[in-house]
Amino acid sequence: MTEALEARLMDAVVKLNLKDLLKRALLVGAKEVRLVPGRRTIVITEAGENEVRGDTQTPERINAMLEPILTPDARRSLAGGWADWVFDLPGHGSVHATAELKMGLVHAHFDLAGGGSPATAASPDELSVDVDPEPPRVLAPAFPKRMQEHAPVPHEATRAVMTAGGPPPFNPTQPSMSQVRDPSVPPVSKREMTGPSGSTEAIDRLLRKMVEVGASDLHICVSAPPMFRLDGDMVPVSGERVLTEEAANHILRPMMPRRNLDEFDETHDTDFAHEIEGVARFRSNVFMDLGGIGGVFRIIPSKILSVEQLGLPTNLLSLCNLAKGLVVVTGPTGSGKSTTLAALIDHINATQKKHIITIEDPVEFVHPNKKSLINQREVKVHTDSFKRALRAALREDPDIVLLGEMRDLETIAIAMETAETGHLVFGTLHTSSAPSTIDRIIDQFPTDQQNQIRTMLSTSLKGVIAQMLCKKKGGGRAAALEVMMGVPAIGNLIREGKIFQIPSIMQTSRNIGMRMMNDSLMDLVKSGKVDADEALSKSNDKSTLQTMFRQANIQFSANS
Repeated sequence: MTEALEARLMDAVVKLNLKDLLKRALLVGAKEVRLVPGRRTIVITEAGENEVRGDTQTPERINAMLEPILTPDARRSLAGGWADWVFDLPGHGSVHATAELKMGLVHAHFDLAGGGSPATAASPDELSVDVDPEPPRVLAPAFPKRMQEHAPVPHEATRAVMTAGGPPPFNPTQPSMSQVRDPSVPPVSKREMTGPSGSTEAIDRLLRKMVEVGASDLHICVSAPPMFRLDGDMVPVSGERVLTEEAANHILRPMMPRRNLDEFDETHDTDFAHEIEGVARFRSNVFMDLGGIGGVFRIIPSKILSVEQLGLPTNLLSLCNLAKGLVVVTGPTGSGKSTTLAALIDHINATQKKHIITIEDPVEFVHPNKKSLINQREVKVHTDSFKRALRAALREDPDIVLLGEMRDLETIAIAMETAETGHLVFGTLHTSSAPSTIDRIIDQFPTDQQNQIRTMLSTSLKGVIAQMLCKKKGGGRAAALEVMMGVPAIGNLIREGKIFQIPSIMQTSRNIGMRMMNDSLMDLVKSGKVDADEALSKSNDKSTLQTMFRQANIQFSANS
């Protein structure tokens, strides 16, 4: 825009004159104007979204600009979280306005294309430039770090705009799935499920109950009551009833940090960690499905258990003493990979003077500094991606890097490079055995690079731990592990592409701590911890395990 027009727009913002701002935005063909805390004034034209140069909007400034145009009904609605009203803009006509209370802060939107008389046209030179020509930049919110990571409380100016009132009326575009699927089931009311506006009381109550009963996950879903995963099975939470879409929204939306709430509104899913002080941390995912909003919460115990307390083979601790190399912990979702890694990192932390960097999404177990110095980074909060953080870690003087997930080719390539340059790297994959883990890593790369990758992996791969969780007799779960150590014989097979021969090396190397998954399952059955049919359901090689059971006179179901 011309300097004069830019100055006029900025002047309207500084003077907190909303109508003046909207009139001047119309001069540049604006279709919409948005006021978002932590961002500069957003003007949307035919060319797209742009931000007006100048200071970022503050909660107090937005509230002061809204104050003159809010109707009494809009005030009452906004107190509950959402307001939708129309006001007159002299020289233009009616403007449709909406305002939403997100984590205690007001976000406002003004539709200038919905009707009214045309605005006075600007001169051609003024229309040619008015906002930044480059793509819009999302600026860092202008709030303290603590407020970026957790739900901020409403500012005094926000309270001045809002009046006391209940939550906003629910106005879905279609019936909730609970009404469609089973209208005979009495849905839980919002009053029963939620605390004050912006409070996490409702979800915290369910999470506390999850800890009390020893469940691993909590599921929130429209058309069903809250459900726990207890000893591997999905069970309804006692005393809870079917959730409507409205009730699910009022349980889940207040708990999301502001950044994640924005991400959810844009992409319809988001990951974050939620903590109840003195109880536990919870790995959280909120998403949209056919019925509406939903959420899954995995408990992360406050106390990090040791390898011995977890019942894992103590020879795994030898992996903690490596100077460099790649150690991969694998298994399906919910198999305890994070718990095993936390035990290994905690052992290093307690026994060695190292610098450890963890890169996670989100940060799960929180490690206090003991003998080691630990930096824990969360993807999308402290860094853009795993690969970016891992690349940066090479310049941060680490001894050990924990990579929460090896998601793509570039991340795997950097992890292998890091392991080869004198660092110990721990990572995870969703594979079910040591040989399949090696195949997965190699297959990530183009065919013409795979010979080189085999050579690199043959020297850098120092261990693979594949694990499954089995239901224990009488309740609880026990881990079955397959362990492969990166000995020279294994390295030679990787280099030569003879991955299919690795199991035979593992079977003949039990004396140095290697074990097959079937051997671990057999030990659990023999010790009476796990039923034979349950062990068979977790085995990757059922026929071999059945033969082992027959030789040991262990009974199992013919259908297993």
